Amino acid sequence: MIDLSTDYLGLKLKNPLVPSSSPLSKQLDTALRLEDAGAAALVLHSLYEEELIAEDAMADRFLLHAELHDGESAGFLPDHGHYEGALDRYLEHLRRLKARLSIPVIASLNGVTPSGWVDLGKELQEAGADALELNVYHVAADPSESGDAVEARYVALLAELKRAVSVPVVMKLPPFFSSLPHFVKRLEAVGADGVSLFNRFFQPDIDLDALEMVEQLQLSSPEEALLRIRWVAILRAHTRMTLAATGGVYGAGDALKLLLAGADVVHLASALLEHGPGRLSQILDDMKTWMIEREYESVAQLKGSMCQTNLRDASALARQSYIRVLDSFTPRAGVWR
Repeated sequence: MIDLSTDYLGLKLKNPLVPSSSPLSKQLDTALRLEDAGAAALVLHSLYEEELIAEDAMADRFLLHAELHDGESAGFLPDHGHYEGALDRYLEHLRRLKARLSIPVIASLNGVTPSGWVDLGKELQEAGADALELNVYHVAADPSESGDAVEARYVALLAELKRAVSVPVVMKLPPFFSSLPHFVKRLEAVGADGVSLFNRFFQPDIDLDALEMVEQLQLSSPEEALLRIRWVAILRAHTRMTLAATGGVYGAGDALKLLLAGADVVHLASALLEHGPGRLSQILDDMKTWMIEREYESVAQLKGSMCQTNLRDASALARQSYIRVLDSFTPRAGVWR
């Protein structure tokens, strides 16, 4: 019997496949289908602090200051006593999921101010979240902001939140730090329970006809898993924290490579959005088949066996590999005459 169990932020999971933060978690029915398909835990869609701030400002304008409207129009305003904001809806959704699901539920918080992270984090913990995933979506576009200042933003937010909550906290990181291993050690030192690699920054396009920037959402591709494999394999040798890999997982091969590199869990979103919950079941079945064929008895046995410290040729993750790969490329016959 194959043992697929793994540890995630101190939580014992039945397998390493965890649907990541996406619209799939917004509906109870969809969450139940993911659990039935084999999901070991569920990360909720993100709670955005600035959306709460904007909604509170709107509510304050139209509900608390109703006396500014004329008498006739004020009669059409909703009763403030029954107003339910986005935070209330999110917390109630979290409570419903906790009541119906038997798997852990991780709340995803995307904050912009230190007080917002702390206050919202405490509310999510009180609503029953088993852990918190902190998604610091910050594009460092200001040339006066140093790399150290960017890192300090993450560290300060994490430290303040850890003083306020007792549930595990994982930081979802972008890949754009100058020394990722050093930064991860800083996060570990102030109390991070894990890191999730990597957040995807959505790239704008340019409309050549309208000459304007265009927002677009593109799902991940399997090639994106390669960046995760590299950094998980490097970091596994230097930290005891949970390592979650997110981005580019479409099949069992992608998941197994990330586990071999040292990931504790593998997040999925794009594959499930494209193919439905059945893809999760298929990945689990294919993983079991591969492990049986190679006589692996557990995920624990294979996890991290190809991280940097366990490779006979550690240069496969470094500069010598880079040189060999470039030198080995040969154009197709007939392309260059």
